[in-house]
Amino acid sequence: MTAFLHVETSLTGRRWVGPDPAQDRLAEAMVQQTRLPLPLCRILVARGVTPEDAPAFLAPALRDLMPDPLTLKDMAPAADRLLQAVARRERIAIFADYDVDGGSSAALLMVWLRHFGLQATLYIPDRIDEGYGPNVPAMAQLAAAHDLILCVDCGTLSHDPVAAAKGADVVILDHHLALETLPQAHAIVNPNRQDEDGSLAHLCAAGVVFLLLVEANRRLKQTGQQTPDLMALLDLVALATVADVAPLIGLNRAFVRQGLKIMARRDRPGLRALADVSRMDQAPTAYSLGFLLGPRVNAGGRIGQADLGARLLATDNEVEAARIAAQLDQLNTDRRAITEAVREEAMAQAESRGLDAPLVWAAADGWHPGVVGIVAARLKEAAHRPSVVIGFDGDDGKGSARSVPGVDLGAAIQRLAAEGMIVKGGGHKMAAGLSLTRAQLQPAMDRLSDLLARQGAGAGGPQDLRIDGLLATSAATVALIEQIEDAGPFGAAAPAPRFAFANAAVSARRIGDSHLKLTISDGAGPGLDAIAFGAFDGPLGPALENSGHRRFHLAGKLELNHWNGRTRVQLRLDDAAPA
Repeated sequence: MTAFLHVETSLTGRRWVGPDPAQDRLAEAMVQQTRLPLPLCRILVARGVTPEDAPAFLAPALRDLMPDPLTLKDMAPAADRLLQAVARRERIAIFADYDVDGGSSAALLMVWLRHFGLQATLYIPDRIDEGYGPNVPAMAQLAAAHDLILCVDCGTLSHDPVAAAKGADVVILDHHLALETLPQAHAIVNPNRQDEDGSLAHLCAAGVVFLLLVEANRRLKQTGQQTPDLMALLDLVALATVADVAPLIGLNRAFVRQGLKIMARRDRPGLRALADVSRMDQAPTAYSLGFLLGPRVNAGGRIGQADLGARLLATDNEVEAARIAAQLDQLNTDRRAITEAVREEAMAQAESRGLDAPLVWAAADGWHPGVVGIVAARLKEAAHRPSVVIGFDGDDGKGSARSVPGVDLGAAIQRLAAEGMIVKGGGHKMAAGLSLTRAQLQPAMDRLSDLLARQGAGAGGPQDLRIDGLLATSAATVALIEQIEDAGPFGAAAPAPRFAFANAAVSARRIGDSHLKLTISDGAGPGLDAIAFGAFDGPLGPALENSGHRRFHLAGKLELNHWNGRTRVQLRLDDAAPA
């Protein structure tokens, strides 16, 4: 297949690939049947949407996509035990992970329980002192003072800690990959149990918790009782889904679509305060959840007080919300500085080791465990390889790993743990965590590299750049972008459409240390604003800043930029090639 616009090697070293002729024919036919714009029809065809299904896809109804919660194993005993605790006014503890998904899951339960006048005890482990998930001392301590412990976004692999919770019932609400043998808990609701059918495997923990509350509400209504408004909680589910990089397909897509509408009402004090300190001046989008709100909620668990994010999301107190949001905003600023220092060291180390192996990794003393996951993601993006970054404190190392499409990193790291090559580890296909000793480091990385190579990691360089169509700059209108957004939200497993602009003149200037602001024009109408974040971290910035009179093919994602009461179209530039 001929490269799109004949771009075999772009400035970033990628081959451009456009829609195949069969997809183009289907898109043209959809235009005739639906009268929708061709760019939108191309997106729908690429998503596998038929003309008949287009209206429902563009306006998904949550009620049409909501499964029966009882399709998940252990859902019935989990709902019964939660309602029993409410009826008996038992002492309830929530043990949550320290990330956005854990915090949102905890907040969902805390807000729901507040409707019944119950105040749950929140326990989130310290990332450095306790690490991920339940531990024996904490669970034993919670069990001594509570009747029910709800473990959210964690617990599926915690056999010993669950056994240590003597005298209390433990219900696990999780989505992490499970082993064949499960802990001896009262109930374990997890769509990624090995005995599940996988139909809901894309849910994050907050999605699982929401389904539990749907089932609990259903049982309450059958007895004529008043129930909390679950639709009002979808802003929390949406935040967790996007921030945890869960695939935006099926039920998740509906959760996020509806959750963004709820969030736009600004009813939740914590999210309202967080939006204000994030300087969000427009309606929330999946981008703002993933890149503005999510990192700030995460900042407490990364380098500060682990429970700040969950407390912010759960609070109904305006003053407390403003105070915590300001704390998290400052912690996020500090986190960025720490991340950049570690990134520079890790990149230098990885480059000296070579970026063409199946696995790219770096490890050193003193790297903050709260930022190694972010740095691992940066290494992955730079090398187009699975990556691991590990920080050591004495003999103990804690690391985080990120993968590329088609390589199941979580399963490989679980295998390392099963083989005794690391202390512990687990996660998802695309992201995982691990703990190991200094002596285990080199053998474990060698073994992991071998396991990933068998899956095809390292077989090639940068992936082809997928292009959804060609546009003239004059065609990139606000009306078109608003129609395209109906096919969203865009994110994991549902990438935002990318358009190319051919043979365009470029006027560019550097902003900040590494970004580039551009105006592009193909001569067919007014120029189009564009921005390239991090352009000077690679070849795009120098080439476009000093373009002279050369013309370029440009590719990127279109978005609406709201500023000073005006709405304009902006191109978020991904790549370019000399025309």
